[in-house]
Amino acid sequence: MIVPMKKVSLIIMGDKKSDTLRKLRSLGLVHIEISEASGEEIDKLREKIALLESAAYIIGKDKKAVSKKAELEKVMEIAHRVQNLDEEKKTLLAEKSTLSAELERLRSWGEIDPEALKALTKEGVEIELFEMPKAEYETLGSEVKTLKLDVLKSSVKFALIKDEKTEDIPASLLVYRLQLPAYSTEKTRERIKEINLRILEADKEIASYASYCDSIKEGVEKLTKELEFETYREGMACEELSEQSEKSASVAYFTGYIEAENIERLKENAAENAWGLLIEEPTPEDNVPTKLKNNKFVSLIYPLTDFLGTVPGYFEYDLSAWFLGFILIFFGIIFGDGGYGLLITTVAAIPIISNLIKKKPVAPAFLLVGLFGLSTILWGTLTCTWFGLAAESLPAWLQNLSVPLISNVYADKIWYPFWSDGTAGLTTAQNLQIFCFTLALVQLTVAHIKGALRNRTSLKMLGDIGSILQLLGIYYLVLSLVVNPQVFSFSLVISGVPVGTVSIALIGVGFLMSFVFANYEGSVIKAILSSLTNIVSVLLGVVNVFSDIVSYIRLWAVGLAGAAISATVNELASPLLGNFMFMILAIVLLVFGHGLNMVLNILSVIVHGIRLNTLEFSSHLDMSWSGHKFEPFKE
Repeated sequence: MIVPMKKVSLIIMGDKKSDTLRKLRSLGLVHIEISEASGEEIDKLREKIALLESAAYIIGKDKKAVSKKAELEKVMEIAHRVQNLDEEKKTLLAEKSTLSAELERLRSWGEIDPEALKALTKEGVEIELFEMPKAEYETLGSEVKTLKLDVLKSSVKFALIKDEKTEDIPASLLVYRLQLPAYSTEKTRERIKEINLRILEADKEIASYASYCDSIKEGVEKLTKELEFETYREGMACEELSEQSEKSASVAYFTGYIEAENIERLKENAAENAWGLLIEEPTPEDNVPTKLKNNKFVSLIYPLTDFLGTVPGYFEYDLSAWFLGFILIFFGIIFGDGGYGLLITTVAAIPIISNLIKKKPVAPAFLLVGLFGLSTILWGTLTCTWFGLAAESLPAWLQNLSVPLISNVYADKIWYPFWSDGTAGLTTAQNLQIFCFTLALVQLTVAHIKGALRNRTSLKMLGDIGSILQLLGIYYLVLSLVVNPQVFSFSLVISGVPVGTVSIALIGVGFLMSFVFANYEGSVIKAILSSLTNIVSVLLGVVNVFSDIVSYIRLWAVGLAGAAISATVNELASPLLGNFMFMILAIVLLVFGHGLNMVLNILSVIVHGIRLNTLEFSSHLDMSWSGHKFEPFKE
């Protein structure tokens, strides 16, 4: 459930802001609605936090390092030192890159010392180095004094010797002149060695601070609390009082939210501290935070929703129980292999059992993973799918545990429904498709039932009922168009009921009810006009219902793809298992292949399984997941 909230406005004297915030923090009940503020102190705190976070990132985490405690002042000194070392490293690496590029540029010239060439210039002989194409070198006149240094395949390296009698170098020749380095190649290499040594020393010093990582983290947390305090203090609205007095006075105020059950405690504190307190019911225009409260089992979904960052708005629905139930089903179908389920359950069981033995609390994430594993085992049992092995090769007792309609044991069998005359039947794959579409019908119907219950005091409820009728009719339409048009014919009559005709009627009646009442806000005429205004969207809504139901076939398709991959891996590895020499290679192939398949399945759950909950299901609830968490100001 979404915990009921109250909107509160607190009015205090302007000089009591810090004292009031300290008391509110100690109380730990109020979610203060101040998110932005400015000030010199706030800027300083942000800079300190950024510095500590940067230092923690640079140092990294060394699990072998023994943690050392340090005060914030000492931690800040370390952070500054680490930052300076990192900046020095960046400068040295940039210099090393430049010097290395210079050596690479001069590599084909061998050893070059610009100082030696300058010394010759003082003696009246100036030498410049060139490299130019052979053909052009041959065209140089005899008046240009050159000394060949090296003849390559397509170019010539040479020195041009100038003295007092030498004329100016032709401009066409200057483009081939070698730009001399600032230092000799020998000194450049020595400098690179010095840089490497200094970088190594800096790395060692940075690594020596790994033992302070926990203290740095604590420093970030402490400064974050201070920043939060300063943000609230500076962000409070303030008004000067117009009293005829020598002393100026002001009042400060802010709004926030508190759980309805804690309102009496806030009233008591307000009375004790002479705070002005206004209590209101939140409205849809308010940015009300959301707090979810469920039993321990349903709360197991929280690690997943926290990872996804999905928080329902205060005026939306708490779908935690439905989310958990359906994602377990989706996970099992997508992974689809009982063997994979055993592996997942084992991985989750190890930390769970370990914590139980040590009498430590078990993290909900491990329990959730364990449920995912059990769901996969169940689906693998129902379909007789174990590590991609052929169903006929599995033990008889495993085959007998499966459900024939969807079991791989009967993959080639045709199933004839009771109304069939024996000319048309359903394959196991089609039965699985029907199961997926039935899941869609159930989940989307649940969405509109919840909407009808919320609107039970309004005619708008008829719009939700109309949507349910559309779902029922379109469900049969999907079975006919996608699964098997012969088995699910529009001319089908069961016990005197024309099923196809009824489905069309349900779509028509449902559309009409939805058209008239979906936008009802006290006036049927206005609701109809609203639907007429958005007639294109209304008509597309019917198409969207069809596509939403069909969208659930992704569960079967992704599960089928995973089964095909696991079977292919087994097929590739099986010839190798018969040869002792290739046994290790076969094991590596099996581990890698099935491991990769499991990783792909995890991605599929995130992409497809989560989507069906947060898009298809949520869109039928008109949910946008626009909420933010209730986070009371506390120690």
